[in-house]
Amino acid sequence: METLIKIIQVIIALGLLNVWLLRANRQTRYRGGNAENMREEFANYGLPNWFMILIGILKVGFAILLLLGVWFPALAYYSAIGIALLMAGALAMHIRVNDPLIKFLPAFTLLVLSLVIVLFN
Repeated sequence: METLIKIIQVIIALGLLNVWLLRANRQTRYRGGNAENMREEFANYGLPNWFMILIGILKVGFAILLLLGVWFPALAYYSAIGIALLMAGALAMHIRVNDPLIKFLPAFTLLVLSLVIVLFN
């Protein structure tokens, strides 16, 4: 089980780093509303640019802590809690703009995987 939890940590971390560092300015089918990039997505939710920056810092930070959590499990536990809270907020934003269920999938998946880490770490 310990190995599976570490694999989940790496999957979550790499997914978040991919979205926030490599794909922030690219269109994906999961962006809220009809946004073509991260800035437009947050604008669709009615959120200011500074909030997008704050969320990005938190997600990238938690992703790095999750990777470090492979060697230091306490870091994984607390970062997984942070990611779970952020993903709950992301789901709320998708509900706010009446997105189709497919757009909920990444946030829902990361929420569930984060909770698995919290429960089994």
